[in-house]
Amino acid sequence: MTRALRHVVDGAVLLEWPGRTDREANAEAVAIAAALAAQPPHGFFDAVPGARTLLVLFDPASLPHEGAEELLLEIRPREQQTEPRTITLHVVYGGVHGPDLASLAARAHRSVDDLVRAHAAADHRVAFLGFAPGFAYLTGAPGAFAVPRLATPRVRVPPGSVAVADGYTGIYPAELPGGWHLIGRVAARMFDPDGSPPSLLRPGDRVVFQPVEELAFAPVESNEKNPLYVADAVARVVDPGPWTSVQGRPCFGLGSMGVPRGGAMDLAALAAANVALGNAPLAAALEITVAGPDLELLAPARLAVAGEIECMPAGAWPRSLGTGDRLKFGPVRGGTRAYLAIDGGFAEMPAAIGSRKLRRGDLLGRARSAPGHRRIPPPTPGRVRDPTVVRAIPGPHLGWFSAAGIDTFFNAEYVVSPRSDRRGSRLEGPRVALARPADLPPEGVTPGAVQVPGDGMPIALGPDGPVTGGYPRIATVIGADLPLLAQARPGQRIRFERATLADALAAWRT
Repeated sequence: MTRALRHVVDGAVLLEWPGRTDREANAEAVAIAAALAAQPPHGFFDAVPGARTLLVLFDPASLPHEGAEELLLEIRPREQQTEPRTITLHVVYGGVHGPDLASLAARAHRSVDDLVRAHAAADHRVAFLGFAPGFAYLTGAPGAFAVPRLATPRVRVPPGSVAVADGYTGIYPAELPGGWHLIGRVAARMFDPDGSPPSLLRPGDRVVFQPVEELAFAPVESNEKNPLYVADAVARVVDPGPWTSVQGRPCFGLGSMGVPRGGAMDLAALAAANVALGNAPLAAALEITVAGPDLELLAPARLAVAGEIECMPAGAWPRSLGTGDRLKFGPVRGGTRAYLAIDGGFAEMPAAIGSRKLRRGDLLGRARSAPGHRRIPPPTPGRVRDPTVVRAIPGPHLGWFSAAGIDTFFNAEYVVSPRSDRRGSRLEGPRVALARPADLPPEGVTPGAVQVPGDGMPIALGPDGPVTGGYPRIATVIGADLPLLAQARPGQRIRFERATLADALAAWRT
């Protein structure tokens, strides 16, 4: 099967199968991902199958882009090792649980009941997982559901929501932002971090949707497994602040189940705090956003801070504290995020659970082992400039945009929206004009990918962002400039500057 390869950004390439059917391309993408997972080459991080593509992530210092291209154009697929299953899911269609069903029925000139029967009777098959942990892309939806994504994605979609777009059906495994049309809701838990495997659905499964009148839905918070592992507590959270979380190095290997790589948004700042204590550069620390927490020490510790942040009592960093001492942090200055490191590093949750903000009363412990090293971006300026110039490699979907739209993106200034978070930086400013509808077959995405929904407003994805996406991407921010996005505050102006793959690779060596 003929393959083609595109270099997306430093450490990321996209393998494609031009001229092949969706089924053929997807099957080989899944099989090659399995082959890479079974025998990972040196420097390999992860492989994320999409509808027609395979995104491969790697360390270009260990596996050069030329070597990755040669490997991926020659590697042999690995056949599926498990038998497909049939999974039955009870679903409440329409009403408050499927608010878009009525409009889809009107669009198709059919009744709601007729559309429900058609969807339930279809042959739904899991092609691949992506977007979020446990989110399966199901083929087989009737033609009435082959509709474009929403022009402006919803900020919150309830867990268990059954949604359609572009002929796929998906089920949101948690409360997430999303741009698909909601037609119903299931009560089944789609992703359990303690499960083996953690995802209820896997590629090849057949899914049967059985309509029911009502279901008992669990509260949103019950879908989150949030325990922090604490062997010996070293600190207690008196007040967590607006959004403080434990973050360390990115964790790869779970992308094919929809689990984002996570990790600190500003790896350079994380490393600076850890190095001051003699820790491994990417040991887990507290990522403090906008303003900091109030902590009580439960054991002697030495701590260090990277970033400008108010603290009571004031004093120089690093500093040693004893049992019963308190640290009360105020606003972050000169950026959005600061990092608080502890000698030995903080314990963090398993990667499958993902990020969650600290809560009042949480206990924090030291890590049981030091993390391995990964590439660390060069240091960024201590105070983010306004406007912040961020280098980005054009593509990989320039054909979706007009020439004027591309020119606008690389010449206009955008403002960071207050709705930005670890999933992505939403940008406000001149609309990026599209030359065709803002929908494409879902494929793997990386942090720093700038996708443009139908409303023309760019979103630069973060480390907790979707693993796959179906909006076209006009550019991808180079790895060395991701910390600039991490530190850009709401209201901060950003301008994107064209860069090449050679620029991105050279930036890591400066």
